[in-house]
Order: sequence, then structure tokens, then C-alpha cells
Amino acid sequence: MDRNLALEVVRVTEAAALASAQFMGRGDEAAADAAAVEAMHKLFFDIEFQGEVVIGEGDRDSVSMLYTGEQLGTGRGPVIEVALDALEGATTCATGAPNAIAVIAIAEHGGFLRCPPHMYMDKIAVGPVGKGVVDLDRSVQENLYALAEAKGVRVHNLTVVVLDRPRHERLVSELRRVGVRIKLISDGDLSAALATTREESGIDLLLGIGGAAQGIIAAAALRCLGGEIQGRFKPRNQEEVNLLRQVGIEDWQKKYTAEEMARGNVVFAATGVTTGDYLEGARFYRGGAMTNSVVMRSKTRTVRFMKTFHHFEDHPEY
Repeated sequence: MDRNLALEVVRVTEAAALASAQFMGRGDEAAADAAAVEAMHKLFFDIEFQGEVVIGEGDRDSVSMLYTGEQLGTGRGPVIEVALDALEGATTCATGAPNAIAVIAIAEHGGFLRCPPHMYMDKIAVGPVGKGVVDLDRSVQENLYALAEAKGVRVHNLTVVVLDRPRHERLVSELRRVGVRIKLISDGDLSAALATTREESGIDLLLGIGGAAQGIIAAAALRCLGGEIQGRFKPRNQEEVNLLRQVGIEDWQKKYTAEEMARGNVVFAATGVTTGDYLEGARFYRGGAMTNSVVMRSKTRTVRFMKTFHHFEDHPEY
């Protein structure tokens, strides 16, 4: 994929972030999400590529834009698969909490693991130091002690991020028995997965069950950043098992690595909506706004952080 395509994609995440950031703290997550989707959808058709959404906002029957299977781009240029979340952390945006981001990952044909919308996945994510050290099949305690040794710190100095959900009560209890520091988040485990690669974030490990789509998109980023994520689908009932079979997954207990979730040459772009552990959020000024983004490529392991000032008098111009 041409490196210019990466810069085109980050323009799309900027537009989604600017649109949704205007709803920060207003208590309307549906409005914030809709604004991000509309802005993202609009700009995709300016990009010279033949894109297909393989991980999107839902299926065609439930959403009108950015649905799985939608064709994006000008219809000319390279054939590309698109995995996206126009607003990862809609609830956090609506409450003004941290770590809401707009994200897109793109890959060549056959690059992304398929998953039905709204499927869950058990995940473990770590930065480069922990790659090859932790494993989803090992116990929580074994992983923590192995990661502490690799980082040269005491285990109680590690910080683990977990989604604050009733399903994680046992996991949180086990983490507390080991004695690590725990950061419970209401939403945004994709952003937390990215934060494991940045020492300044203070986050060492992501654990627990969250969205499968976010896990696959995180895999694209972590491949570029040298980290690792492993995941295993967690269907909640027989209907979800059948949905996995429909996308070609018979063994839903299989453990997937980052390389298996996002294969080949991939590009990842994200823009902060609210300030979090990896990116600063959008800020509005008289006459414009400032966004903070990251764009990266697995082929070269190039990571670019971008601070962009957008000029407009009233509403953002995409």
C-alpha cells in the first residue's frame, strides 16, 4: 500500500474526531457516534482506492453507513479491506471521560480476521517488552510475574487495565490478590491496548473480555508498534456460535495472535476525541480546532504523531 494512503486515512479519523468531540460531555452517546459515522463516511469517498468494510459499525440491516460489506472509495486504485470504529468510546465521549478515539485500520485483501458485529473476545495486550512473555493460555499470576521480570520491576508496580464490568469481578479479585495496580475503565479498551506500548502512559497490560472488533483493530496497531495482542472469541449463546460459523470460524476456542488477526501489510490511524492515555483529545479555539493523531505502517514500523490545526469559522469543514 502506498504511504500516501496512510495520510489520507488519518484525514478521515480527524474528521470523525472533530465531529464527535463537539458532543463531549453532553450525555448523548448516540448523537456523538452518529456525528463521527457521518463525518467518516463522507470523506472515505474522496480516497483513491477500492475499499470494503470488513469490520464496521454493524450489519447492513442495523446501520445505514459504514456497515460490513459497504464499498468505499472512488472505485479506482488498490483493493483494500477496512476495519474501523468511528467513535471507540461513545459513552466516554458523552460523559467527558478519557480515551475516546476515532480509528481506522486498512489492509490488503484477506488481511483481517472476520468477526460478526457485537461479538466479544477475551484479550491480553502488551507492549514490545512483553511480546513473547505473556500468553492468553497462562494464568494471570504467571503472566504478571513474567512481565514484571521482563520489565525489571516488582510485580506490585505493574498497572493492569480492565474494563469495569460485572463479568470481570473474578479477574479483578485475582489481580488484587497478586497485588498489582489496577486501572478500571468504563469504555475504550482499544485505546488502553495502544497505551501498553507507550511508557509514559504507565500502563503495562490489558486483560479481560471486550469487543472482538476492537481487538482486531488493536492487532493492526500493535503489529506496527511491536507489541502483541492475543484473543479468543467468547460467544454468549448458540446464536453467536452460529454467527461465527457463518464467517468461517468453526473453532471459536482458538487463540489468535496479532499476526493472525491482522495479516500482511497494514496501516493504522487514530485521532483523539477526549484526552486519554495514548492521544490528546480535540480542542476547539476561536476560528478552528486542534487534533492529535497517530498514523503507522507495519511494513516500515514507522509511527507518526501529528498535531493538526483546522481552520473554520463555525462548524468544522471536512
